[in-house]
Amino acid sequence: MRGLIADSPNSLGGRARARRWEIVDRSFPRLCEQHVLDLGGTVEWWLRAPVRPAHVTVVNLLEPGETDESWLTPVVGDACAASSIDGVTAGDYDVVFSNSLLEHVGGHAQRVRLAEEISALAPKHYVQTPYRYFPVEPHWIFPGMQFLPIAARSKIAQSWPLSHSAAGSAEEATNTVMWTELVSITEMRSYFPDSQIVHERFAGLTKSLIAIRV
Repeated sequence: MRGLIADSPNSLGGRARARRWEIVDRSFPRLCEQHVLDLGGTVEWWLRAPVRPAHVTVVNLLEPGETDESWLTPVVGDACAASSIDGVTAGDYDVVFSNSLLEHVGGHAQRVRLAEEISALAPKHYVQTPYRYFPVEPHWIFPGMQFLPIAARSKIAQSWPLSHSAAGSAEEATNTVMWTELVSITEMRSYFPDSQIVHERFAGLTKSLIAIRV
């Protein structure tokens, strides 16, 4: 069921991702010639992308993925301290990408750190995150889940069939819920004051926010 709603190319989520790439194409028309730093992404995401930059370095705290492609470099590391990772140097990149990471880094102070890294590491960036006040929580596809108490959210994370991945235990569910904190428009503007904040909409409502600096 989740695949039909969010994961397959022809699902609502798949069509939304296609529209995001249209925004990328308009914002970064020379991306195929540029060097990209992806904070929080995976090599799989780039292998499926409709555009291939000159080179992409993918930084992920847990699983950036593996590849033999010469244009992709996976690195295990903390995106909130990316500039301290060996081989990641400000000035080496044209664009920083970050998709659905900002809401998972551990609160306001960590989001500030991530935003500072993004702004410092390249002159351009594309930062997407789900909007807190969209009526359906996107990770679990559950209406209003982000507004419920942690205990209630944890129970949903354990059993809701549309979850991205089912929690193996109550402890894992609570941990996942506590590491997911959606942000508002005001917060997004404060993290990226020099960027254009683009509203990705569904049925006329803001579904996600994208900070773009070109």
